[in-house]
Amino acid sequence: MELRRITLYEVWMPLKQYFETSFGATVERPGILVRLEERGGEEGWGEIVAGEGPWYSCETYVTAWHVVEDYIIPLIRKKELTPARYSSIVSRIRGHNMAKAGLEEALWDLEARLRGIPLYRHIGGIREAIESGVSIGIKSSVEELLKTISVRLGEGYRRIKIKIKPGWDIGVVEKVREEYPDIPLQVDANAAYTLSDALHLKRLDEYNLLMIEQPLSHDDLVDHAELARLLRTPICLDESIKNPDDARRAYRLDSAWIINIKPGRVGGIGPSKAIHDFWSSMGRPVWIGGMLETGVGRGHLVALATLPGVKYPNDISASSRYYEEDIVEPPWILEKNGTIRAPQKPGIGVEVLLDRVEKYARRTKTYTV
Repeated sequence: MELRRITLYEVWMPLKQYFETSFGATVERPGILVRLEERGGEEGWGEIVAGEGPWYSCETYVTAWHVVEDYIIPLIRKKELTPARYSSIVSRIRGHNMAKAGLEEALWDLEARLRGIPLYRHIGGIREAIESGVSIGIKSSVEELLKTISVRLGEGYRRIKIKIKPGWDIGVVEKVREEYPDIPLQVDANAAYTLSDALHLKRLDEYNLLMIEQPLSHDDLVDHAELARLLRTPICLDESIKNPDDARRAYRLDSAWIINIKPGRVGGIGPSKAIHDFWSSMGRPVWIGGMLETGVGRGHLVALATLPGVKYPNDISASSRYYEEDIVEPPWILEKNGTIRAPQKPGIGVEVLLDRVEKYARRTKTYTV
């Protein structure tokens, strides 16, 4: 593919409700949309999910824009690109996976559109609908949490995930289980604990959880392996898996049974597939996580969630879960049976509404390549 233009849009999307994790609350989500235009006029879209501060990742929307503008675009200018060739070219840039992923996703979308096939089929997906779970942030009270869970279950979500942190964990899970003894339930700590909390975390074994996600440090594999030997509840790694080599190391150390794959965290669709393929070949399951994406990023998540090794409901919700209006048409809709359909149109299968993108954009810049 020979590109003609790259356009970046810094968008700020107001959330319908605040979303709180162990490292803070989000009320308005920044992100960068990437629009690629090739010589024949077709376009592809991707999303850079780096947030406002270096909390989940060391990247922010500011650093991501800088890396794309000053390093990635100069490297790819005047080159014939495929997703694989792009990844090879930008591999000399260490880290900055979210910045890399935005353009890589757009190339996958563009390539699928040029071939006239849905993205999920292009990457080897096998299902036309994906199971959807919902992630619920830390609330001001247990009563508010229980009310939110009731609403989400009523909407059809097949699994509930709640965020935990020290002081908001065992007692909260106990109350949820008293109210909902049989629902598929998991917890996510976002690296809020240390190995010294192992006996405390072991108390979670009493509550029949699907998994405990990223209980320890964001870059740890060794302590997670020790914790995994102490718990009956499976450990799922998120932040610790930044590339396919991390997945291989986690398997060798037996740090986790499950991996939550987020394309922004690992560098795009290609690395996500590589992690999926390796982990699945070892007989272990994956699922696809989310980063409060707009409808653009959500399209890439849906495509990945159709892969055969995805064995749990995903953190991929309807557009209306987070936003009063999305920037794509049609918006992503949760079916009554708790699934989201993979579109059959080429690429990510939805059209980006430029008027809405411009409505939420604080900065836009186009680069000739």
